[in-house]
Amino acid sequence: MALLLREDDVKKLMTMQDAVAWVEEALRHHGEGRARNLPRQRVKLPDGTLHMLSGADPELGALGFKSYTTFREGARFLVVLFSSENGRLLALVEADYLGMLRTGATSGVATKYMARPDADQLALFGTGWQARGQLQAVAAVKKLRQVRVHGRDPRRRQAFAREMAEMLELEVLPVASVEEALEGATIVTTVTTSTSPLFAADAIRPGTHINAVGSNSLIRRELDEELVRRAAVLAVDSRAQARLESGDLLIPAERGWIDWDLLPELSEVVAGRAPGRRSPEDVTIFESHGLGLEDVAVAAHLYRRAREAGVGEEFKLLDF
Repeated sequence: MALLLREDDVKKLMTMQDAVAWVEEALRHHGEGRARNLPRQRVKLPDGTLHMLSGADPELGALGFKSYTTFREGARFLVVLFSSENGRLLALVEADYLGMLRTGATSGVATKYMARPDADQLALFGTGWQARGQLQAVAAVKKLRQVRVHGRDPRRRQAFAREMAEMLELEVLPVASVEEALEGATIVTTVTTSTSPLFAADAIRPGTHINAVGSNSLIRRELDEELVRRAAVLAVDSRAQARLESGDLLIPAERGWIDWDLLPELSEVVAGRAPGRRSPEDVTIFESHGLGLEDVAVAAHLYRRAREAGVGEEFKLLDF
């Protein structure tokens, strides 16, 4: 019988530390050619969009997909998990919380491999649902001394800072300007819906690592094209997907500053097939869009843990 895991089950079964470890493992499998991923597909309608991400990790005995819809009344997320041995349905997993942790965890892995070892101050742009996962993940891989968070709404950024400071037992300061946020930062994470760069290229100091998370559409931009040009290492999670979705990289590619075919994937960095950083003074960028493989891998671990703990609701579908 298959298993239904609801949002509350997922919250009980995994931590951010788990998510970082599971995503890192899946990326290593992918970088070594032992796992597969397909770029996101979108079905767009006038009032909303269906998104589909697929992947398989035979090392975990799993393949499947995450589907989600984005309409005016909100977004809905579901992972469908199958056995890679016989194709049987293993689980349906409600995946809003899963996706938030997984997206953050990917930036955590990028920070682990691409930031300087001594990086200890984070500038965070964005105060929404995904920003929580981004901060948790960086804090899971780095001993942060301070976080400065900037968002357009003063009340939201103050509430966010209070909540996250209490959760992580960390100094999280709400700041009113971009300049204040970047002061002293050695790690920068952007997770906004901006359509224009958040800061100038020369505002980033040498040695900084940047996780650019919000530009998952060609009409969205968070990074100045000169900053992309300046980066010593620019990694993506999928060359094929970045080419379809990355507003941050569209102008640099059109100007010939980057070659899509030569961009390293984060999985290659994790597998040791591409450098994450060459020197302490390098500016490094991870351009994040999210992989179905990561969702499948996290769901596979959740499924195993749920079976061991007796969590979830069993159900049966005909011939599944």
